[in-house]
Amino acid sequence: MLFEEKSLTSDDEHYNENLSLSDQAFCLVYVIDASTIQLAAEDKIITEKLKLIRRTISDNGIPQVIVMSKVDEACPLVKNDLKMVYRSKKIKERMELCSAKVGVPMSYIFPVKNYHYEIDTNDDVDVLILKALDQIVRSADARQRRGASNE
Repeated sequence: MLFEEKSLTSDDEHYNENLSLSDQAFCLVYVIDASTIQLAAEDKIITEKLKLIRRTISDNGIPQVIVMSKVDEACPLVKNDLKMVYRSKKIKERMELCSAKVGVPMSYIFPVKNYHYEIDTNDDVDVLILKALDQIVRSADARQRRGASNE
């Protein structure tokens, strides 16, 4: 089923010009699969849409982060030892690719391992997830303190 793309305008019944605090966005989080991100030609449309979103969000002063998931599937070194995530050349290349495709600086890209089949939690997995969550919360808090709406 195809959907018609159209921009939200002030004429739209769902457009809210006077946003309350709870209606506002404080941080945009992209979740990108490290094991499948690539430079394929068919990916160009998605890349252009992501860059358009980033520019629009940036113009509104909303911070952005990328959570790069499934790093263990993207790199055998990391799969064997998650502590190697920041030493892996493959993960660094994937982070650079994410940065180039979306336009988010490398310092705002957080590699994480997804819980797939594990029954118990794992401290190494949790540290990466919590680091990403901490940065998301800090970015959103800083945006909220600056004043979310552009008044």
